[in-house]
Amino acid sequence: MMPKALSAHSNTSGPPAFMQNLRDIAEITPLLVVLLGLFGGAVVLGVLQSFGYAPWFGINEFPTTEYYERLWLSSDFWISLGLTLYYGFAATLIGLVVSVPLSIALSKKFKASRLFGTLIRLPLMVPYTVGIALALVMLGNGGLLSRISAGLGLIDDPSQFVQILKTHWGCGIIAVYVWKQVPFMTLTLSAVLARKGEDTVEAAMVLGASSRQIFWRVTLPQIMPGIVSASLICFAFNIGAFEAPLILGGGYPDTLPVLAWRYFQDANYAFQLQGMAVVVSLALVSGVFLGVYLLGYRRWERARGRV
Repeated sequence: MMPKALSAHSNTSGPPAFMQNLRDIAEITPLLVVLLGLFGGAVVLGVLQSFGYAPWFGINEFPTTEYYERLWLSSDFWISLGLTLYYGFAATLIGLVVSVPLSIALSKKFKASRLFGTLIRLPLMVPYTVGIALALVMLGNGGLLSRISAGLGLIDDPSQFVQILKTHWGCGIIAVYVWKQVPFMTLTLSAVLARKGEDTVEAAMVLGASSRQIFWRVTLPQIMPGIVSASLICFAFNIGAFEAPLILGGGYPDTLPVLAWRYFQDANYAFQLQGMAVVVSLALVSGVFLGVYLLGYRRWERARGRV
């Protein structure tokens, strides 16, 4: 005897909807507790400190804007902010320019594609500080490139090699950022390409589109969500990192993360409140830039009829 078919509107054997919702809430509760208790609590505490609340240091001037006024009225703050944004924008832009063709190549099948994919992922497995050390060994005066140049007779002495590190141009800082974030961007974009498939590209080829037209009108719009996501994450990381600017930067004036780090390292605990004002200011600037970036992207999507 054939079993009776279930009606399309019959109730299934699963739990009721509200029980499923309760189960979902119970599952994410530990994560919410950690996020709100640790991250959220730290943010609130940092903001309070920046407004003068630190009774554990014997300071309770809350609410005061003295630390922000002292910071924002200083020309050094704006120079440091400019350097911070310059390193963040330059590294993110260069990383995208390098990652887009690499992601397209990674989505193709060729003889050495597996080795190519392994080489792309390799920097992800190397600690960030190792990249900084490699920059010192390779690019510093007295480093490998300067010695090779001297060996080839291009310069008389390694000390005459052009100074790449310890300048406000930040070539070493940007190089380390790009080296570390290109694999992340490439894998993100290649995942988007793999999800989209080759159907639209093949259709464009059948219709006679050139390689340039396929890239600008098919491939680039397809990977734009991946470009936005990857660039947001990398930009936020770049403007918040302090190790590379501290070791490879040109010194005073420092980037804002390095400036905050110096305040936190001062023996006078009262300077930590000034450091918190730096951190909160950097978070505000970052939030404004990322918000404007996302707003522009949404408008671009709406203009294309995607939203």
